[in-house]
Amino acid sequence: MEHRGACGGDNESGDGAGIMTQIPWKLFDEFRSDECSKPGVGFVFLPRDEKRREAVKDVMQSVCESNELGFIGWREVPVDNETLGPMAKAVVPSMWQFFVKAPKRLDNDDEDRDGFERTLYLVRRRFDVAMKQAGLSWDDDDSEIYVASFSSRTIVYKGMVQGCVLPQFYKDLQNPDFTTKFAIYHRRFSTNTSPRWPLAQPMRVVGHNGEINTLLGNVNWIKAREASKSIDMNDSCDIQDLVDYDSTDNILIKCNTQDNPTFLDPLIDLGRSDSANLDAVFELMTKSRHRAPCALMALVPTAYENEPALKNNPEIVDFYKFHGGLLEAWDGPALLVFSDGKSIGASLDRNGLRPARYSIAKDGTVYMMSETGVVPTLKESDIIEKGRLGPGQMINVDLITGEFKDNIKIKSEIASRHPYGEWMEKQRKDVRQMDADSERIYDDASTTFAQGTFGWSLEDIGMQIQDMAGSGKETTYSMGDDAPQAVFSERPHVLYNYFKQRFAQVTNPPIDPLREGVVMSLAMTLGKKQSIYKVSEMGARLIHLESPVLNSVEMEEIRDLAAEENGGFEQATISTRYDLADGPTGMKTAVDEICDAAVEEVRNGSEVLILSDFAEDQSILDSTTYVSPLLAVGAVHHRLIKEGLRMDVGLIVETGSAWSTHHFACLVGYGANAVHPYLAYETVKQWHGQERTQKQMAAGRLATSTIEQAQSNYRKAIEAGLLKILSKMGISLLTSYAGAQIFEAVGIGDEVIDISFKGTTSRIGGMSLEDIASETVLMRPEVADAKRKLINYGYYKPSPRLGEYHANSSDLAKLLHNAIGLDKNVHSKNRDDKPNDGVKPARAADYEIFKKSLEEAPICNIRDLMDFESDKASIPITDVEPAAEIMKRFCTGAMSLGALSREAHETLAIAVNRVGGKSNSGEGGEDTVRGKDLVDVDEKGRSDTFPHLAGLKNGDSANSYIHQIASGRFGVTPEFLVTGKQLEIKMAQGAKPGEGGQLPGPKVSEYIAGLRASKPGVTLISPPPHHDIYSIEDLAQLIHDLHAINENAGVSVKLVSSVGIGTVACGVAKANADVIQISGGDGGTGASPLSSIKHAGLPWELGLAEAHSALYNNGLRDRVLIRVDGGIRTGRDLTIAAMMGAEEFGFGTIAMIAEGCVMARVCHLNTCPVGVTSQKEELRKKFPGTPEHVVNFFEFVAEEIRNIMAHLGYSKFEDLIGRTDLLQQSPSQMDRIAKTKNVVLDPFFSGVPNTKDSRDFLMSSEDHNVAKDQIVHKNGFSSALDRAICGEESVKNVIQSNEGSTTVNFNIKNTDRSTCAMLAGDIARAHGNTGFKGSINVIFNGSAGQSFGAFVMPGMSVRLEGEANDYVGKGFHGGEIVVVPDKDAGFVAADSSIVGNACLYGATGGDFHANGRAGERFAVRNSGAYAVAEGTGDHCCEYMTGGVVVALGSVGRNVGAGMTGGLGYFYDPDNQLDERLNKEIIKAQKIESKEGEAQLKHMIERHFQKTGSEKAEAILNNWDTEVENFVQIYPPSEAKSPFVMTTDSIVTDLRVSASSPDGDMCFLPVGDEQLTPEQTQRCAD
Repeated sequence: MEHRGACGGDNESGDGAGIMTQIPWKLFDEFRSDECSKPGVGFVFLPRDEKRREAVKDVMQSVCESNELGFIGWREVPVDNETLGPMAKAVVPSMWQFFVKAPKRLDNDDEDRDGFERTLYLVRRRFDVAMKQAGLSWDDDDSEIYVASFSSRTIVYKGMVQGCVLPQFYKDLQNPDFTTKFAIYHRRFSTNTSPRWPLAQPMRVVGHNGEINTLLGNVNWIKAREASKSIDMNDSCDIQDLVDYDSTDNILIKCNTQDNPTFLDPLIDLGRSDSANLDAVFELMTKSRHRAPCALMALVPTAYENEPALKNNPEIVDFYKFHGGLLEAWDGPALLVFSDGKSIGASLDRNGLRPARYSIAKDGTVYMMSETGVVPTLKESDIIEKGRLGPGQMINVDLITGEFKDNIKIKSEIASRHPYGEWMEKQRKDVRQMDADSERIYDDASTTFAQGTFGWSLEDIGMQIQDMAGSGKETTYSMGDDAPQAVFSERPHVLYNYFKQRFAQVTNPPIDPLREGVVMSLAMTLGKKQSIYKVSEMGARLIHLESPVLNSVEMEEIRDLAAEENGGFEQATISTRYDLADGPTGMKTAVDEICDAAVEEVRNGSEVLILSDFAEDQSILDSTTYVSPLLAVGAVHHRLIKEGLRMDVGLIVETGSAWSTHHFACLVGYGANAVHPYLAYETVKQWHGQERTQKQMAAGRLATSTIEQAQSNYRKAIEAGLLKILSKMGISLLTSYAGAQIFEAVGIGDEVIDISFKGTTSRIGGMSLEDIASETVLMRPEVADAKRKLINYGYYKPSPRLGEYHANSSDLAKLLHNAIGLDKNVHSKNRDDKPNDGVKPARAADYEIFKKSLEEAPICNIRDLMDFESDKASIPITDVEPAAEIMKRFCTGAMSLGALSREAHETLAIAVNRVGGKSNSGEGGEDTVRGKDLVDVDEKGRSDTFPHLAGLKNGDSANSYIHQIASGRFGVTPEFLVTGKQLEIKMAQGAKPGEGGQLPGPKVSEYIAGLRASKPGVTLISPPPHHDIYSIEDLAQLIHDLHAINENAGVSVKLVSSVGIGTVACGVAKANADVIQISGGDGGTGASPLSSIKHAGLPWELGLAEAHSALYNNGLRDRVLIRVDGGIRTGRDLTIAAMMGAEEFGFGTIAMIAEGCVMARVCHLNTCPVGVTSQKEELRKKFPGTPEHVVNFFEFVAEEIRNIMAHLGYSKFEDLIGRTDLLQQSPSQMDRIAKTKNVVLDPFFSGVPNTKDSRDFLMSSEDHNVAKDQIVHKNGFSSALDRAICGEESVKNVIQSNEGSTTVNFNIKNTDRSTCAMLAGDIARAHGNTGFKGSINVIFNGSAGQSFGAFVMPGMSVRLEGEANDYVGKGFHGGEIVVVPDKDAGFVAADSSIVGNACLYGATGGDFHANGRAGERFAVRNSGAYAVAEGTGDHCCEYMTGGVVVALGSVGRNVGAGMTGGLGYFYDPDNQLDERLNKEIIKAQKIESKEGEAQLKHMIERHFQKTGSEKAEAILNNWDTEVENFVQIYPPSEAKSPFVMTTDSIVTDLRVSASSPDGDMCFLPVGDEQLTPEQTQRCAD
């Protein structure tokens, strides 16, 4: 399992490994007696210093004795410190165990000794408090005091070590007296916290492989729950007696154990890791009234709604519904293994992304592991069952009886303990969605005035409301966000605009709201929430909302529930308006009064609070202003938590200041349970009634709708947008997002953070309450004319008069075009008769004008507030290194061919290649014609190879240096991977982090579709990056795959600036990446939801500084090169980025401008007037750019940098990298910030290391005499098998001669990863994708590691006898992969898991056969493979665009989601498939055509011949009957296929295989007769 963990900067100290077991009583015989055979055993990390250690031991012993625990003695744990790595050894604690007897007062303890366990638990939480009271806390590397376990059942050994070192360090683990019934082992890969000894796992009850995405919210809600316990008891809790059986039970169930700092250590603390906090809450629940499986079911619920697998178990569904109202899910990707000493179990989160395989042996032993094959002594002949945990599933073993319980058995047993269904029937009230009222609340004048006061802009209606109300979808836009940050803007902004949505990358995955919405829910609750520690019928007494977006009719329905006969849910409304005359200082008073009123109302019994800024009429609008609803709800939420009242009430925000999806996300994220956007609904009605709208409907330009439908469309769009925002962070449930505060503030001061947004990061200070109040008033339209007309602020699209500043404007484009000699009117139709192809001379004076326009522009970014401060005298520019050296560090942004036209994409590649920089393919593959240098250029600069380009030179190359691998895997073939000099993994994109790419259908031309193996005209939406890069260890696996197929290429990982990116970057470095790219949130895009462009991602300055600092401080900076991009336009920008740690620099939008872009901002519409971002032939002919134009721009930037270097006194550019000491805050620029004087950059600079005298990080960690970009990381022992295969002489001969055949045999184990990828790379380098004519057969026996058969090509036949893990056939391109059980297997193959999750991900060809079941996400993004498996998990055929999949057994739900090409055949004798299909796109039918039947039959015949499948044989032996049990699924693009519909025409070709051995497509002639045996055999061959 070592490859699933990581090591620190010394390459030796593990991020953590540990083991939890039953207490090995024989090992501790000297501490046992007849009187006390099973004492409590503590394992504690203590200081190394003897004096400190003895003081701590004395306190701990005293605490035990004062709580009547008979102290037996101390035991020093035998360890070997010499086995540790340097980093671990430097901070290793002293390891001790201690033993205690049960208190004599506990003679009434129950049979399970739960009372003793509770006492040990509470005493353990006393230790830390007692240490602080005794002054025993230090702040150095010998201060660790941590109790790893304290129990009479279980013990934990763990540390900052590698797995293999754990038993070497802890000598007990080698002692034969160490025996146990169970063991939980965990190996850690740290990405959200830095490694420390206490953070190794397992924790005290849980081993957690995953991330909690909702941590801040979970912690806040648990704090609120604990506080409310004491309120319920009227502060009468006595937590002094930690011994009495009933007292300890009472303390845990009824007393606040969070906020007693003088007696108990806090239950939860954000200073701990997410795993530690989850463990703490889980432990408390198990120590109260919950069995361990019950507690985990409540904390990490499955996606129970509409789950076919639970249709026969309503009691399980009722359990989840009931607990979902009481407790917010701890949401995030997770495999959880747990034990309280009574049972041991494992569970997956609702998305099931993590692998979890189990085997049951003949002797009853149960093995569960992240990978199969990790127990080498386990014989296949001894296994009677192999399975896997699916999404949300659980297994459990009773440690007393030894009984194994599967998912349904354990959950049904737990759920049947209480009549949850009956309770909800009696108590729960449901408010379902109803049609909105069509009546207006204001006249047009008042509506417009209200809109103005709340900050609406004309474009909010013209863009957002029109799209949402008209089509039910959020606005799609392009080009990225080039406007100033809200705090720097000279225009008034609503408070939401100061908050940036956080998103998942690397540590946890985004999820897919579009295709995997079955696991997501927006349902919310209102009312008083009862205790989670002691369930009762009153726990069901809640108001349940289908949607958090309420209309006036639903608000009235909620108000009606206040009546006693309707449930008696008491309610109160608090106005958030205050007198305009109170001035800016009035806001603080208003906020205090709102909070005081909220506390009073809740104490008086209100269960629903409505915070409302509604004004009854124009006079109130005129005389009052309002507290921002975001500020108000955050303040009330935190005040109620502080008072212990938050669990007693639901909060509804009734506001005119919410219309965008981001607004709703902010309100819910900071505490709202629901939102009534009355003015948004009013605006929809106003828009619908306008003459222009009605005319557009009549003309067919807008879909015809009623007022009710328009309002419904609006809500639908908001809901879809909310799901998208949740999914970016990997969160499935809005209840978990509520109060989770998953934002970073940019430009909000400490005062405001403390009042309303406690816990939110705000790194540069900013707005005070008075500043916010003043800005709010600035929005008011005070002039009579203005009251009748909204201002167009131009926040999205530039508006010339009153609009916001945009850095990338048409004016800026003109200035740059003048400088580089580009005339947009010169293009392919008229450039032939122009001198130098119409390229005018570059003019340095015009570049100075361009540069000056940016320097004098309004403040836009953090870097605009900085200035240079050198420590040297200036030097002559002749002493500065040449521009050619600097330009080698230039890169183009990852802009795809498809988003860009061929002309634009190829011109950029040629230009940056000319200057020695790095071009980037972007997503979507690359035409193989671009792989060779040009040799056919004529004197006019034309080439027959690229006839559509101008200004070419012989020797030019259009081959992108960097080849990108994105989540859609479009165009990712073996040849694409081996022809890249660097391979980039797109984890996130600056303009829309947490989302996949999007290419509108009109831009998917025949050419683009051919490159991407998709259908022309069909919109391409890439999935979010979660299929094979959903965690750090799986990102490490993809890096391993890429290093395997192309050992000469470095691997870069593209991240987006966000808080926490520093620890993420450390993880990526440890995962063996060569380059880390930090993209700013202002990056461009061809198409993206508008709210993503504006509200997700941070300036690169923040992310770059954090990543550079974290890597440097953790000794990892010399492992990776840092690249930065996002809005870089000038040499000044680039120099600042270098000083903050960047070594390479990406140009995106500005490079497009340099080749002719005029910033029309219509990229998503395919109507670019100069052909830069259009696939339309007539527009592409208007493309004005040449490589020379772009080269001119790069040279100007390089010369600008040289001038800066000369001024600073530096001759070499590398000497500026990481030198933040040469930057300072510019007083003159700070004075230009109009809104506030509270912006500060000092905290921003404070954490960045001073590297002035420490420059080793610029050189490679592998050889400090060599620059990092000269050395590529290599795979280690995990590719040894691959190297052995490639080293076989017979294999080398077949590849070299391109003929003949060979067969080789190997044993394989799970640490052999990416097996066959190197072989595929060797073939692709020699012969491309299709030129190999030989045949190589490789036979394996054993358990294959991840990515077995990755990138297998035509001519390769790979057979595995045994089993495989995740990602089998990743990027499969041709040939054959067959997986069958070991010949000695004792289990039923068709019922057992044989391959893991995400098999055939991104496959483009080949034939696949698995004699057994596959996991989740089988054949995701398959575009050409023909595959047969004997059953699959959820999401089969997701995003499929081609190929054929046959499943001979049951499948999970959500089959065919996003499937736009290819066919599926599913064996469905029990008629269960229909409820498992995602019918958004696909249709299903029995097999109707002879061709379809023949295709299916021959694939099953081949499957039988290849695997010997008993299931296939049984089906074939009864074919005429069994064929009726198959269901065929197909998307619209296949509807007229002869395989789908019966046709009168004779089909001459029947495709039943992806490819034949020679690489050509394999077709069988079909006539009226049955296929002959010879034809069948030909197919099988």
